[in-house]
Amino acid sequence: MPHHLLYTLFLFCIFSTNHACNHIDRDSLLSLAFNNTSSPPLNWSSIDCCHWEGISCDHKHQVTQIWLPSKGLSGSISPSLGNLTHLSHLNLSHNSLSGPLPKGLFVSLNELKVLDLSYNHLSGDLSGWPSSLQIVDISSNDFCGIIQSSFLQRAWRLTELNVSNNYFVGPIPSFPCINSSLVRFLDFSHNYHSGQIPSGLGACSKLKVFRAGFNSLVGQLPHDIYNVTGLEEISLPFNNLSGPICSDIVNLTKLNNLELYGNTLSGKIPENIGKLSKLKHLILHTNSLTGSLPQSLMNCTNLIQLILRLNFLEGDISTFNFSCLHQLTIVDLGINYFSGNFPVSLFSCKSLIAIRLSKNQLEGQIPPEVVQLKFLSFLALVDIRLINITDAIKILMRCKPLTIVLIGQNFQHEALPGDDNVLGSDGFENVRALGLSGSQLTGQLPSWLSKLKKLEYLGLASNRITGSIPSWLSTLPRLFHLNLSDNLISGEFPKELCSLPALVSPKALVASSHLDLPIFLSTRGNSQYNFLSNLYPSIFVGSNSLSGNIPVEIGHLKLLHALDLSQNNFSGNIPEQLSELTNLEELKLFENRLSGEIPASLSSLHFLHHFSVANNNLHGPIPSGTQLQSFDASAYEGNPGLCGPPLPHECAHIVNNNKDIQDEDNGHRIPWFPITVVLGFITGFWGVCGPLVISYKWRVAYFRFMDHLKDRCIILFFKIAYWSF
Repeated sequence: MPHHLLYTLFLFCIFSTNHACNHIDRDSLLSLAFNNTSSPPLNWSSIDCCHWEGISCDHKHQVTQIWLPSKGLSGSISPSLGNLTHLSHLNLSHNSLSGPLPKGLFVSLNELKVLDLSYNHLSGDLSGWPSSLQIVDISSNDFCGIIQSSFLQRAWRLTELNVSNNYFVGPIPSFPCINSSLVRFLDFSHNYHSGQIPSGLGACSKLKVFRAGFNSLVGQLPHDIYNVTGLEEISLPFNNLSGPICSDIVNLTKLNNLELYGNTLSGKIPENIGKLSKLKHLILHTNSLTGSLPQSLMNCTNLIQLILRLNFLEGDISTFNFSCLHQLTIVDLGINYFSGNFPVSLFSCKSLIAIRLSKNQLEGQIPPEVVQLKFLSFLALVDIRLINITDAIKILMRCKPLTIVLIGQNFQHEALPGDDNVLGSDGFENVRALGLSGSQLTGQLPSWLSKLKKLEYLGLASNRITGSIPSWLSTLPRLFHLNLSDNLISGEFPKELCSLPALVSPKALVASSHLDLPIFLSTRGNSQYNFLSNLYPSIFVGSNSLSGNIPVEIGHLKLLHALDLSQNNFSGNIPEQLSELTNLEELKLFENRLSGEIPASLSSLHFLHHFSVANNNLHGPIPSGTQLQSFDASAYEGNPGLCGPPLPHECAHIVNNNKDIQDEDNGHRIPWFPITVVLGFITGFWGVCGPLVISYKWRVAYFRFMDHLKDRCIILFFKIAYWSF
């Protein structure tokens, strides 16, 4: 090679070396040894690490930032990270990193300002934070134990701290505002903290957001919280906080979000709460609040959400003036003691998308003005003594955006409107859930329901509906939860219902968005559902007068989780095809006229946790060595022919009569006794009883006697003796 080329290469190497990143930093980065599954994967192969993805350097070519969120990183964090002494920003959030943090990892990182390790599986030591830290986010990890007071003892510049969604226990540490007056954001929620909210919150003069929900905190709200006049959000849901909401809360004039739901707060909503003119979200549901709605609440003209359900609030709701709340989108006053009529002033809130007034002491009819709410998609008016279901259906069918309509436990003993009553209507075209249960409605299932092609949930339980189950239900492409239990429905279970698209193939299921308000169903202990898709795929037709066989086509409903055919008149055998419903969690067949044996194939239903075939005509052994024997004996009682665990009587005495007697040419013998014993018995029997059996009268007596014998072996011999005559 010519000398001038060697010289040029030498200069290039020197130039590259002078401008490459610090070699200690480069080696430290390489030793992190993260497993990377991102697409495309990280490219850290060049000489200059300052140009690597997610890496930034200062003018001295020393690493100052590692910014690698959501890169599919796994593995543990190496102690070599502590060698990056000029590091100021570290973001490894939303990866799959695991294991404990190396002890003393942050001791040498004296310039670290931003630390974000959220959404990983990290654990370990949290001591020794550098004084330079401003933002710390270790949320959604596996950190546990008590947060020691030394945790942030030197964090004099801290502005944001998020330790939510971990496994921390014990008290919330003394507020870091004592060491840093710059704190703006604190989040201790979704842990296992206990005790009272510690004092010292009032020292957080710049605090804007305080969250500590979903813990086990007790006591009252600390009084010094009302001195933090810059607070914009207080979120303390689902703790054990008690006592009243102090009227001094109106000092927090910048507050826009107050979430205290799921506690045991008592007393009245402060009368002067209207002074919180910037309040957008007032969420106080599931407490023990009393009294009426303060009239001053109408001054909160920026209010977006008003959620007060499940309290002890009272008063004539129709006298409350909602007309000033133009920004209101969600109002939930359900499960209280409000009285009066439907509050017509709500129709002035043109932005409303969700209304729940269920389970109050209201009365009257649904006003036709509800159609003025052009964005209303959720309406729950369960159990408020509504009347005139025909007009109610007609009015609501004109509300085109409606997706959730829950109006059951009203319209007592009225007739379910038929096709003639809603003729020509194309309403409910967007309805996904229709609840009309518990109203003692009469009539048959109207065919206008067949037009609801987006319907996913249909609840008509506890009515007086007659007729048969219509086959057109199978034309509803999205229906996956059907409840027709406790009615007067007769006829057979239609085979067509076994082809419901949403229960046959997952391709028929649609992605479900978050509901504007949760819905509650009593079929699983009044469970709460925030997504309609979280409802378990079900068919409930129990407590009717259905008859005939259970169709074998029922095995097509592969996605079914619950099937209730109980308390009907079904007959025939339990079909083997039920074992094809491998997602089944509930199977209720009790109080029918089913016969035959329990199919052994049902043991393949591994998710089954509610099961009963009680009070039928079943016989034979309960399939052994299966989950079916894990249920209580009450699941099988009322079937005298059943035996084996968990029932107390064994099956050892049961002999299959079809195999009792066969020719020895077939290789079988009479069970238990030699043939000579049998012949001797026959001879002795006819020597004594022969003349009696000849008489017709005694033959009848003989058969009655045989019916009462319990020993199947003796029955066998008596039969042989008789027929040999």
